[in-house]
Amino acid sequence: MSDISTSKYYPLQEYLRQSGADEIAMTFAEVEEILGASLPRTARVQRAWWSNRSSGAVQANAWMLAGYHAEEVDIADERVTFRRPGQVYEVRRIDGEPVWDATLVKALRHHLDLTQSEFAKKLGVRQSTISEWETGVYEPRGASTTLLSIVAEQNQFPYTA
Repeated sequence: MSDISTSKYYPLQEYLRQSGADEIAMTFAEVEEILGASLPRTARVQRAWWSNRSSGAVQANAWMLAGYHAEEVDIADERVTFRRPGQVYEVRRIDGEPVWDATLVKALRHHLDLTQSEFAKKLGVRQSTISEWETGVYEPRGASTTLLSIVAEQNQFPYTA
């Protein structure tokens, strides 16, 4: 790994490190303001630029060395959320079963590092169903909640009651 302190992304690393927050949502413009420089074009058109690679990507080194992962990357709205890995999600339960609300469904999908389409395919539902769950149009019920719980447990998704 090269010396990150000479990287144009070092100011972002320091900003994240000093924030102390578990989650930081930012626009690409806010990231550029912290950097004092423009993001490359690929950051605006390729979600992969924001991936959490441990080698070969000086930008990823910056946020990962600060203790964060880039998540919830929205290319269209030019937004990214940096989150500390290992966050444990609180779950409300009814009759002992977890209630899969919008936040929890989205967190599980991000934990699996899947797009809505990929997550839908894994669960055997339509992409629009995932979108509706994640925006709170409705919550999963019945077999869907059981399947979400099984997928969460198989993939060590950190949630507690």
